[in-house]
Amino acid sequence: MIEQTYKIEGMTCQHCVMAVKMELKEIRVDSFEVKIGSAKVRYDENKISNTDIIKAIEEAGYKVV
Repeated sequence: MIEQTYKIEGMTCQHCVMAVKMELKEIRVDSFEVKIGSAKVRYDENKISNTDIIKAIEEAGYKVV
């Protein structure tokens, strides 16, 4: 199990937080905590890759830095 925090650009409100949460739910990470500007994600590296998580956040319309 890996726990990683991602810094996210472009998030300004709770709508942004919900958009990222929805994308992370779709890829079925084990757990996550999303705040404006960041997401702490816990996932099984045998099922999901770091790239998958970054792609999900970008699908929500934001940039991982």
